[in-house]
Amino acid sequence: MTVAMEKPEKTEQVAEAAPAVAGVRKVSRSMMVAAILVVWLVLFAVLRGKQTLTLAAADLTGLHRWFNDLSDSVGANRNSNPLFLYFFNEIRLVIDNLVTFVQDLISQSSGDRPVPQIGWLGVVGVTGFVSWAVGNWRVALLAMAGFTFFGLQGLWQQSMDTLALTLSAVLVALVIAIPLGVWAGLSDRFNRIITPFLDFMQTMPTFVYLAPLTLIFLIGPASAVIATVIYAAPPAIRITAHGIRSVPETTVEAADSLGSTRWQSLLKVLLPMSKRTVVMGVNQTIMAALAMVTIAALIDAPGLGKTVVQALQSLDVGTAFNAGLAIVIMAIVLDRVTTASSTRAEQARNSGGRFLKWRRPLLAAGGVVVLVLVYLSHTYLWAAQFPGQGSTGSHIASAADSVTTWAQDNLSGITNGFRDAITNGLLNPFQSLLTDSPWWLVGAALIGIGVVLGGWRAGVTTAVCVGLLVGTGVWSDSMTTLASTLVATVLVMVFGIAFGVWMGRSMLVDRLLRPTLDAAQVMPPFVYLVPFLALFGATRFTAIVAAVVYAAPVAIKITADGVRAVPETTVEAATAAGCNNWQIITKVQLPMARSALTLATNQGLIYVLSMVVVGGLVGAGALGYDVVAGFSQGELYGKGLAAGLAIVLLGVMFDRITQAAARRTSA
Repeated sequence: MTVAMEKPEKTEQVAEAAPAVAGVRKVSRSMMVAAILVVWLVLFAVLRGKQTLTLAAADLTGLHRWFNDLSDSVGANRNSNPLFLYFFNEIRLVIDNLVTFVQDLISQSSGDRPVPQIGWLGVVGVTGFVSWAVGNWRVALLAMAGFTFFGLQGLWQQSMDTLALTLSAVLVALVIAIPLGVWAGLSDRFNRIITPFLDFMQTMPTFVYLAPLTLIFLIGPASAVIATVIYAAPPAIRITAHGIRSVPETTVEAADSLGSTRWQSLLKVLLPMSKRTVVMGVNQTIMAALAMVTIAALIDAPGLGKTVVQALQSLDVGTAFNAGLAIVIMAIVLDRVTTASSTRAEQARNSGGRFLKWRRPLLAAGGVVVLVLVYLSHTYLWAAQFPGQGSTGSHIASAADSVTTWAQDNLSGITNGFRDAITNGLLNPFQSLLTDSPWWLVGAALIGIGVVLGGWRAGVTTAVCVGLLVGTGVWSDSMTTLASTLVATVLVMVFGIAFGVWMGRSMLVDRLLRPTLDAAQVMPPFVYLVPFLALFGATRFTAIVAAVVYAAPVAIKITADGVRAVPETTVEAATAAGCNNWQIITKVQLPMARSALTLATNQGLIYVLSMVVVGGLVGAGALGYDVVAGFSQGELYGKGLAAGLAIVLLGVMFDRITQAAARRTSA
């Protein structure tokens, strides 16, 4: 009897102790991070300025000189080394011919012709017809209006150059990505093999592709297209594989029972049923390609990106804004066309077939009209060259310059105060801690934090990355970039939590804000720099604000989804217990959405880091400046290559720490 009574008591004691143990573990991890930071601060006060591995902007290490020698050696043997002669040069030739063909078709003079094969009138007509055929008449009107506006801006040729590079890159990317995505969808083994490579390709900041590719394929369109393919192919592979795997197993089994071969099941069942998902992958590939070909202006790729880069380097806000607006319009048009194509079949079914019988005759008639427009644009100069001098673009640039002048004259007190508060109160102290501490102290602190947050595997990864960062010879610049990246990530998460909780708790707010966030994610990174350059001038703070605005949408959406995923019954129980809204948010929803918050931090940090090189164009300095200088100054090529490697190492290190922390949080 006594024994029987003791067992429930012990059970109750264990049950009461379990939350306490969980609480101790949680506090213990936080206390360990706090202890590491305290020790770091104490040693920083004692050892400040010692063993910081500082390197002047014009100084080079042995590794940088070796990279320069490697570049010279590759250039000297490019046309004699068999690997280049029969492999790399052939790839470059094929890509160059593809890009040249598309440019001759729509943007550049072709042969003896002073104009392209298809002039502006034909391009606008073909754009409208294709948009109508794959989407609907509303999207067709939007596309035709958008392309006409490029000419009114005086940016027709630059826009067509950007479109040519984008189309070339998308074509190559899809030829590679769709088969790989289907294979990954059909084979678990291949999916496991390819996933780490896709993770690495999407984690790696886009700009670091450029330097090594120019070493192999030279500066120009070929390197731009290949870099774009590397960046744009992973989304298509992932989404295609997901679409194939999402087809119900019962449907596949039914096809097999009817005697379908594996090939017939793929063509007749899997691909048709995953069509909408595959089109979404094409959409993401197009958006990624457009973002990358504008950035590829850093390696002399033609188009709107080159106009923006030159304007940013000369601080010409008006010209940069006009070209940036054209990039935004092109992104919106391409996004709307591909999105409409994924929903056209469903919309046709919902219409009950009322317009279906007229669609084909109308498309046939539209095709005849387009052929006439193409003929006119091929034959007559007035239909080939866009009329006018782009006065609309001049007015836009002038208005942007006027707004910039007004903002600098009337808002400088507010903008400078805000900039100085963040810079002096947050950025400078944190940067001093990272750059003025001994390198081994910073490395030890990072490794310790990696172990505490992510486990021993994350700690090992951090240790390897720290060692390689030291080896790159750009440790001090890496720490400066790290300071800006972490400050920007903190600001991203402030916005992410504030707006994410608001969206997660209100469907009305979600419906209002989500389209804006989706549109913000469509815009290429260059676009974000222009308005903040006008407000804050060419400073590192400008780059930080642009990075925050670029990264905030993804963090907000992930946080909102995490908050919304908290069971409604849990929220109702907290409400019934007397909790107010603030208590429900801080005590229930945010704690239960910890894994989503960690993922939001991970994605926010990666997005911020991807803006590093772009920020180098407007005074961010550090690794971004090193990369840009490496493209423009031959003697600094090796240092720029090392800086690109350092950006990769920072991205890998924090991606592994935050991913491991997310897994431990959700476990």
